[in-house]
Amino acid sequence: MSASRSASRITRHPILDSLAGREVAFTFDGRRLSGREGEAVSSALFANGIQVFGHHPKDGAAQGMYCANGQCSQCTLLIDGLPRKSCIEPLREGMVVRSLEGLPVLEDRPAPDVAAPRTVDTQVLILGAGPSGMAAAAELGRAGVRCILVDDKDRLGGKLVLQTHKFFGSVADCHAGTRGTEIAGILAGEIAALDTVTVWLDSIALAVFSDGAVGIRHPEGYRIVRPAHLLVTTGAREQSLSFPGNTLAGVYGAGAFQTLVNRDQVRCAERIFVVGGGNVGLIAAYHALQADMTVVGVAEAMERCGGYQVHADKIARLGVPIHRRHSILAAHGTERVEAVTIAEVDDRFRPLAGTEKTFRVDTVLVAVGLTPVDEFHEKAAAFGLPGWRAGDAEEIAEASAAMFTGRLRGREVARALGAAGDESAGDWAEKAAVLKSPGGRRHPYAAPSSREGVFPVLHCNQEIPCNPCITSCPHGLITTDGHPILGVPHYSEGCGGCLKCVGICPGLAITMVDWRADAKRPTVTVPFELGEWRVAVGAEYVAMDIGGAELGDVVLRKIRKAPGSPRTRLLQLEAPADIANRVAGIRLVDPADVAPEPEPWPVPLPDEAVICRCERVTAGTIRAHLRAGLRDLNELKALTRTGYGSCGGKTCRPLLARLLREEGIPADEVEGLTERPLFAETPLGYFAGKEEA
Repeated sequence: MSASRSASRITRHPILDSLAGREVAFTFDGRRLSGREGEAVSSALFANGIQVFGHHPKDGAAQGMYCANGQCSQCTLLIDGLPRKSCIEPLREGMVVRSLEGLPVLEDRPAPDVAAPRTVDTQVLILGAGPSGMAAAAELGRAGVRCILVDDKDRLGGKLVLQTHKFFGSVADCHAGTRGTEIAGILAGEIAALDTVTVWLDSIALAVFSDGAVGIRHPEGYRIVRPAHLLVTTGAREQSLSFPGNTLAGVYGAGAFQTLVNRDQVRCAERIFVVGGGNVGLIAAYHALQADMTVVGVAEAMERCGGYQVHADKIARLGVPIHRRHSILAAHGTERVEAVTIAEVDDRFRPLAGTEKTFRVDTVLVAVGLTPVDEFHEKAAAFGLPGWRAGDAEEIAEASAAMFTGRLRGREVARALGAAGDESAGDWAEKAAVLKSPGGRRHPYAAPSSREGVFPVLHCNQEIPCNPCITSCPHGLITTDGHPILGVPHYSEGCGGCLKCVGICPGLAITMVDWRADAKRPTVTVPFELGEWRVAVGAEYVAMDIGGAELGDVVLRKIRKAPGSPRTRLLQLEAPADIANRVAGIRLVDPADVAPEPEPWPVPLPDEAVICRCERVTAGTIRAHLRAGLRDLNELKALTRTGYGSCGGKTCRPLLARLLREEGIPADEVEGLTERPLFAETPLGYFAGKEEA
């Protein structure tokens, strides 16, 4: 049941150090394999070239992985005799892993060897140790508030540990200009220095109960936590998308891809297509390029990408096509993805016949939005437990905003407990609103005309919350008109060519042009984070402008480290005088590698798309019931099993809501699915535990 590619690890990366770890042996369907101790079982299988984990008992469809975050159940395997989600199960020596083929016969297994349930009191319980949860814990801890910080991963950081790019925002408030992977370590260090913060890792929040208690599955047993306040910082889950082939192995959420590539350093793809031009999709495309994979294209249904313009620009000028006003029609393949077909869409996002294009790919990344994981907060509100939210659990925004709202919420909770002063949080609230900005007005862009001296060119013309270029200039030569963080940066005279602004810019949107040595062939310095093995000194490259248009040929003369940003390289290009001020980067993607097939492939009917992954219920089946007058989703669940699966309806609910909108059914006519009492599947033995001696 292996995939077509061989075993693969990422052995060199421009930002990440190679992972260390003990190799352990395990078996998959009797085949002896090896992997890194403690990594997710699914990642170990991917590293051994195995991406199809089994076949669904209903229709024999191949099953792989989708979320890599324990939210869906598509990666479930029999691990040492028990069904487990392989994306959150750590690999151990001697594990026996089996695929799910048909309906497996489960073995009698002993109860978990855990202690009896224990009740714990705390002032604040924080669910989620990502950017907002860590920032809140640090703020509360410094105020002297006792809190427990809970996370289901084996390390602190949440999505920060997946982010190899430098962050936007404010340098002073949320470490702008620093990579997410580094920020995770900074925040973890702050928490480790506080004896008021207790950290529970590998621990899953299961439920908020009517008496105000919160159930936690801790590695040492079941914990009943009774907090005075509950702070929910559980982040968001990725939204799925309905299209034929959406459950093929090789169709992942963008976050799942980042987990495989940046956390576990598994080379899980060769040719990738991204659906969705928000920040998540654009950043995932860039992370694929950093891992030396080919990004065949990005499809965005709107006229403009929803993500920051600098994110779109930096992949476009590397040669990645961005297909605006396009959407996916289908992923093609039998066991796994072999191709993807997209088409132009009209103003109502309906595909336009005759505009179909098919691309050969092995991976489709779905990046069409996030949904807050706020179930615990809703239950706390229903049961009268003082509850708070921060980060994506409250409002979808960038991680820089999540960090700052975590700090703000931490201060507010501390004040509610009488542990902080009465100083107003008004300034903080205003700043949090600024950091949540999704990207505002685009200003007209024009390259400077000067051909004298040395100066930076700011290829950044959108109002986004970001100020590292301003704070990095030792002479204060970069300023903004209007808001100090949201304004578009401008340069004034006097640059000495220190290159600090070029190296620190999170959008890689600043170049330095030096006319002093040669007015006919000036030197253009551009930032580069794809690995210096991808380029060669003395070689000729096609220069690209801010938006990815070809300018002409340039020659790479030198590679140097960026001051203050050691992982960033600076390419010093010799450029013709007539294009030097407009050069924003060089093309590395060969246009032939991203061209469509000569003819589009046949596209299955939209009704063949799967809505409920766990039970393999299609859009056509659900539409038939809706058109027959069904309005109670619990009845739909009984008739079709939609929402019955082990994911608890986490992936199909947003798709059901979209289907209802497409059918023109008002939300107030629909009876929603009943919430399950537990957030995650848990062996019953945890709720009893072993008897104490």
